[in-house]
Amino acid sequence: MQTAESTPTMSQLEKVLYTAKTHTTGGRANGSVRSSDGHLEITLSTPGTVDRGTNPEQLFAAGWSACFEGAMGIAARKMRITLPADLAIDAEVDLCTADGAYFLRARLNVSVPGVEREVAQTLVDTAHQTCPYSKAIRGNVDVVINVI
Repeated sequence: MQTAESTPTMSQLEKVLYTAKTHTTGGRANGSVRSSDGHLEITLSTPGTVDRGTNPEQLFAAGWSACFEGAMGIAARKMRITLPADLAIDAEVDLCTADGAYFLRARLNVSVPGVEREVAQTLVDTAHQTCPYSKAIRGNVDVVINVI
């Protein structure tokens, strides 16, 4: 039985902007995931196999890089900079093991063609401080972000 003192609480917030809802069965090995709105329906498979389907690491890489690009857009608007149309982020998420425990390691390789390297680095640094995915994994996942 939980008491009021032991009940977990969520962070104070101003407003919930969006809630993603998914239903998963079968887990990472031959499972499936679908969203409540029907926009996402995928098959899962174990990383490194030839089975058809994706895996949680690929999904995380896709979500983080998309969110990070959005955070770069916000930073660019504040700095009054126009991001190039061919801005690209290659995300790499490693599933690792050490001493029998699993963990993640991640890299973002950010290409900002036509933007001075110092300015691009400032955009990336700012985005890494504001991106919700970056915040969520800060201190929990080894991260390297490269401006390429």
